[in-house]
Amino acid sequence: MTRGYSLEQDLRLLINNPKYSDIEILCEDEKKLYGCRAILAARSEVFDRLLYNGMKESYDNKISFPKINSAGMEIILEYIYTGSIKEESLTKDNAIEAFYAADYFQLSDLQDFITKTVKNTNLVKNYSPELLSKITEKTPLAKDNIFLNLLVETVAIMSLNNIEFGRLSITGLKCLLSITHEKEMSFVTPEYEVFRYSAILAAKQVSNDAFKTFLKRLPTLDQLENSIQVENELIPDHQKIAKELEPLVKFIDFKRIKGSILVDLIEPLKIVPIEIILNIYRQSIKSNNFNLSNTRGKPQINEIDYVWDKSACGSNFIIEDNGKIVCAPNDCSYQNVRAKIAFESNGIFEWDVIIEKACGNTWIGVCASENLNYETFAGIQPTGWVLSSGSELRNHNSYIVNYCPTFHEDGAKITVHLDMNKRTCAFTINDGKKYREVSEWNNLPSKLYPVVSFRYPGRIRIQPHRKN
Repeated sequence: MTRGYSLEQDLRLLINNPKYSDIEILCEDEKKLYGCRAILAARSEVFDRLLYNGMKESYDNKISFPKINSAGMEIILEYIYTGSIKEESLTKDNAIEAFYAADYFQLSDLQDFITKTVKNTNLVKNYSPELLSKITEKTPLAKDNIFLNLLVETVAIMSLNNIEFGRLSITGLKCLLSITHEKEMSFVTPEYEVFRYSAILAAKQVSNDAFKTFLKRLPTLDQLENSIQVENELIPDHQKIAKELEPLVKFIDFKRIKGSILVDLIEPLKIVPIEIILNIYRQSIKSNNFNLSNTRGKPQINEIDYVWDKSACGSNFIIEDNGKIVCAPNDCSYQNVRAKIAFESNGIFEWDVIIEKACGNTWIGVCASENLNYETFAGIQPTGWVLSSGSELRNHNSYIVNYCPTFHEDGAKITVHLDMNKRTCAFTINDGKKYREVSEWNNLPSKLYPVVSFRYPGRIRIQPHRKN
């Protein structure tokens, strides 16, 4: 391309180009890169302080960064010279290095770009365990770091049984378990499988023999259900394995593991401190808490769980699209339908209701199954709590107006926020602001279902909440 037509293209010619450079940049991996000190200083306050401080670096033609890899520095140079990064420049091998380098040089816009690129490409989908391992092996990040949390949230909804040993490091696993420990976050791996993966990974650090032995000594839950025979092989180096496991043990919630597994499988390994095991036994007996969920965090619900229930539906309603859509035929008056999914455990649950075809007033909310008449409008019944497209809230004899703007149009999207910890409900309209919790609904029961009430020509879709 002829020079002079594109500033960005012309500046790209300067990147790591010895011809136009006056300083050598030495990186952690001993690779040498080239830069122009005036451009570096103009674009980064950190470079300015380093290169024009009146000290040795101000006069030397070399500057060293012993903690920054050349892969990350190359991204920094591309951004500093051009103000942008080509999406294809970021790979699983340099994304973490680039993020840390951007943090070092205080380039927050570049950090945001790296996070968004990883999130919106196949990098997070295909390589999140590796990226989490890399990010935790560098200088520790604050737990509210967006990039770190993106990787944790992604790995948390992957079954650890499906993550090949070697993809997730001990430090990466520790980060995952510490951030999700006793938090209301989505997490799919049962706690026994968390222990199993942690113990086998710890054994792998010790020796290949220990790794093979633990694979035999610790079957998966599916294998246990199929009555697989557990091999009681002697455990080599169990004290070394216990030492490797030590950083992880305090983030494993042993209360969520079935007592028989603790007694028959875990205790005999002698890799968990006996005081922890005994404390779990004491707590279980003292609290009588035998119904604790076997998986940490809030329940992970799949899209296929959000479907309308033909057995809990007005007699005239028609359910289509594998249960995702319900519609009212000609001359159909107000009837109800509830979803199959029931919410009866602690946690925060969110779903979207899409009004594909409006019908005057559409009513959306929650219901209990007890004594709900599906042939009659839910809002006048004791076990129905609904919001109308005209902005009214109804339950039995309770009637509240002007809760939110009206939403009579086709395509309106209503998000229901159900907090089963506090037994409260709130709504968001068309991805706008979340409106207040309905404090007047202070009698929500312990088991609830999504519900809608509408008439002809209404057509309503349900789906898990999808954030824009």
